[in-house]
Amino acid sequence: MVETAEEAMEPTKADITGLCQDLFSKMATYLTGELTATSEDYKVLENMNKLTSLKYLEMKHIAVNISRNLKDSNQKYGALQPYLDQITLIEEQVAALEQAAYKLDAYSKKLEAKYKLER
Repeated sequence: MVETAEEAMEPTKADITGLCQDLFSKMATYLTGELTATSEDYKVLENMNKLTSLKYLEMKHIAVNISRNLKDSNQKYGALQPYLDQITLIEEQVAALEQAAYKLDAYSKKLEAKYKLER
């Protein structure tokens, strides 16, 4: 059914006021929801930053402990270095002595063979 010009009327001031109040109420609800969501996002980011900060602090302590242990190990190695040098020298001397023993053994076998031939 089509309205005639006489039937179509302007909404009353009370209707416009009610519609505006309804619009503002719904807009306020929408904006409140958006702001709440944004606020929650920032809270999540804040918590993530706190946890990350704690993890980095923990990693810093681990790195400090590793550094301290490495310094201790280097000092102990430095203290052992003279002994390691002595061990290397002894190894060289043992190798030289072993070569001398082989030469002496070979020489004694030659002498034994020569002595047996002379008899």
